[in-house]
Amino acid sequence: MFTRGLFNYPSMGWRHPFAELERMSRQMDRLTQGLVGHPGLGWLSAKVFPAINLTEDADNYYVRAELPGIKADALDIQAVGRNLTIAGERTISSEGENVRYHRREREAGKFSRVIGLPGEIDAEKVDAKLANGMLMVTVAKAEAAKPKQITVS
Repeated sequence: MFTRGLFNYPSMGWRHPFAELERMSRQMDRLTQGLVGHPGLGWLSAKVFPAINLTEDADNYYVRAELPGIKADALDIQAVGRNLTIAGERTISSEGENVRYHRREREAGKFSRVIGLPGEIDAEKVDAKLANGMLMVTVAKAEAAKPKQITVS
């Protein structure tokens, strides 16, 4: 009676709900793989770099960014308005002239990431530390952005 599945659709068994999207994504990657590297098509391989986490407490915003292999002197960090900008350049040593890549996911070049912060900041109180490929930026909140305790009488 239910040999063809619910509503008379052919039964294909249980599948992960995003399996078709993953298949299409892999197919698009294969189709565009040969185009990357041609002038004007850099957007095809664009990824968000660096990956960040943004958190806050009562006094500060904290931005943690993954920057493996980048030295502190290659970074330019600026705080303006409600934005924090992390910019720099990632260099990767050459693999050699006669090398054939089977997979290339690590790219070199300049990068810039603007992180919009949820509230006003004190641009004079920004601290940045880089250790083991992890950048930790502490940005003080402006006094106006800090929570105020209201006394009820």
